[in-house]
Formats: sequence, C-alpha cells, structure tokens
Amino acid sequence: MSKKQRVSITTILAVVIGLGLSLGIDGAVTKHELRAQEHDHPHGEDDHSSEVKKEAASAAPHHEEKGAHEKHEGESHAEEEQGDEHGENHEGEHGDEHKEGAIELSAEQIKAAGITLGTARSGQINNVLSLPGEIRFNEDRTAHVVPRAMGVVEAVKVNLGEQVKKGQVLAIISSQQVSEQRSELAAAQQRAALARTLFNREKKLWEEKISAEQDYLQARQALQEAEINLKNALQKTQALSGSSSLSGGNRYEVRAPFDGTVIEKHVVLGEVVNDTSNVFVLTDLSHVWATFNVSARDLGRVVVGKKVEVVAAELGSTAQGVVAYVGSLLGEQTRAATARVTLNNPEGAWRPGLFVTINVATSTQKAAVTVPVQSIQTLEDKPSVFVRTPEGFQAQPVQLGVRDSGFVEVTNGLDAGTQIAVEGSFILKSELGKGSAEHSH
Repeated sequence: MSKKQRVSITTILAVVIGLGLSLGIDGAVTKHELRAQEHDHPHGEDDHSSEVKKEAASAAPHHEEKGAHEKHEGESHAEEEQGDEHGENHEGEHGDEHKEGAIELSAEQIKAAGITLGTARSGQINNVLSLPGEIRFNEDRTAHVVPRAMGVVEAVKVNLGEQVKKGQVLAIISSQQVSEQRSELAAAQQRAALARTLFNREKKLWEEKISAEQDYLQARQALQEAEINLKNALQKTQALSGSSSLSGGNRYEVRAPFDGTVIEKHVVLGEVVNDTSNVFVLTDLSHVWATFNVSARDLGRVVVGKKVEVVAAELGSTAQGVVAYVGSLLGEQTRAATARVTLNNPEGAWRPGLFVTINVATSTQKAAVTVPVQSIQTLEDKPSVFVRTPEGFQAQPVQLGVRDSGFVEVTNGLDAGTQIAVEGSFILKSELGKGSAEHSH
C-alpha cells in the first residue's frame, strides 16, 4: 500500500469516529433535557402521550374482561373435571356397594320371609309325556235319586250344593200306592197271626190224639202260606217306602244313599213325581276322576298302574295318582282311547270341569346339575336362580335343559353344591324389582 492510500484511510476513520461521538453527545443531551422537562412539568403531557394513554386506558378494561373471562372458563373447566372425577368416584363407590343383582338380607330376614334354601345337585330327570285332561265326577259314586212310588211332594229338606249324610231325608212324598201297600201289609200280618194260632191248636190236639193228623197238616200249610204272603207284603212295603213300618200312613221319605253333595235338584213343593223322575243327583266329591285321551302311538307308554302327576295350572296345585283305566276302543272322532286317574279330594279343591295336565313319566336320564322347578325365576327374559351369599343373595342367570314335574336340568351357569333359594324365590325377584325401580329414580 502506498503512503497516499494510507493517509486516505486514516482520514475516513477519523471522520467516522467523530460523527459517532457527536451523535452520542446529542442523544445524551436530549435524554437529559427530557428528564429536566419531566421534572419541571410533572403534570404536563404532550398530545401524543395523551393519545397513547387514552388508548392504553381504553384497552385496559378489555384486557381485564378477557382475562377474567379466561379465568372463569378455566375455573369452570376445573370444576367440571373435578365434578366428573367426583361422579366417577361416586359411581364406583355405588357400584361397589350395590352390585347388580345383589340383595342384602340377614339370616333373620330370610327366615321371616319364609325363604327356604336348597342345593344344586346331580340327579335323575324324568322324560314326561304331557296330556290335556279334565276333572270329572266319580261315576262310581254318583247317584240319580228317584222316588219309589208315584205321589205328590209334601216337603223338600235339602238345597242345591248341600252336603248330606247317608240316610238323611231329602224329601217327603205323599203316595196312594204306598198307603195301599201298607194296608196290604197289615192284612198279611193279621192272616199270619191267625194261621199261627190255628196251627198251634191243631198241633196240640193231634199230639193228644184228639184230632186227625190231616187237620194238623192243613193248619201247618195254611201257616206257611200266610208267612210267605206276609214276607212278600213286607218286601213290597219296604221297596216303596224305604221302611217296613206301618207308621206314616200314605207318606214316605226319599233318603240319601251315601255321603255326598247335592249337585242337581229337580223337585219343588207340590210337584207330582213318579218312579222315573230324577229328583236329585248326589255325588261323592271326596274322590274324583281325571280323564284324558291317549293317542294310539302313546298307548304303549300309558298303561294301567302307571304313576302320573295331575297339574291344575289355574289353582297352582298338583296331585299324584295312578292310571286306573285305559279304554279298549278308540273314539270315532278323537281316534284316541279314554284313560282316567282316580284322585283323592278330601278338601273338594279338584272340582269337576277343571282343566288339568296329566304328566306321565316315560323314561329317565341323568343330569349333572338339577334344581327344583320353583327356584327358577325369569329376570330380564332370562331364567335365573338366587345364589346364597354372605350378604344375602345374588341373582345368577342360567341355561336350562330338560325338566320334569319337580326338577329342571341346569346346563350352564351353576355348579353342583351351590346353595340357592327354593321356596319363596319369587319374593327375592319382587325385592330386586323394587330395588331397580328405586335406583332408576
């Protein structure tokens, strides 16, 4: 580099440094003057600073409102999150306390409610043939009571539906025929008495060799004939009036042939009746028939002596019986044989005309788990049982297999040995329904 060039560069640097120092001094002076003005005029503001302050003042409320709004939203959001968390905690606690399908009952409450317990276990299930049937009168113990002789009804002693005892008077009838027969009986008694007197006298005379033997033999024959006539008169009188007594004149009584119930009454005071009039119908309702039809294909499975169960769904009652009769002929319309079962009916609950189902056990099969039929309840359209727990009971859905009159097979959902509610399980079902309704509100 030449000497001339060095001089030029040095000059330029000096100028630049000088300008920089000048600007620094001016800035310092200006700042110092401004501070002095502010000190001399503390309340004074130029137009520009006034406008800036106004804009700042107008903007401040907006920023404060926005900040408050954002703060409120933040607090609300926090409260919602806290509420959701509380709700989840509450639901979790509620679910733990009230497990679905659980019923809390103490041992004393279970006993007071009449709930009995049973155990699921393996057993035999009967394959059942179910046939429709009907309760009918026991025709061997049903009587159509008719008068013995023509006459007029003088008194009616019983009403329809009344229970009567054997020999009880049902009605009193006045009959000319009975009057004539009693007169004939009285005459026969007199003739027989006279014949016996003559016989005794002839016998004594013959023994004393006073009269001939022929007179004695004739007297004996007359006595025998008189006794025969008397016997016939007694039988006729008894057949007409029901008694061999001569008392009563022309009246006789219609009496009950056995203990029973008056199921029909076709007689009134003053009515004329004869030996074809059906004045009363009595039946012994302590035994009734359950009749049913058996198709030709089932005759081999329904035989005399077969044990059956008779079920009356309307009454919720069952009874055990034995097939007493199976007809030898098939009906022209039904193409089935008539069969019947004789049932004991001491309380009169099995009324004639009641429709029933006859369950005939045809075969048996083994099941791994069985429970009593009455332990099954339907919950939400599913068969269920109530399993015993330390706190009470828990509803348990199950799958069912074959069933008979007493037990049903459980194919899934329950193990053998599990303790369940049997009698009174419907009480638990209703209690569970009330609990669900309260929880829904």
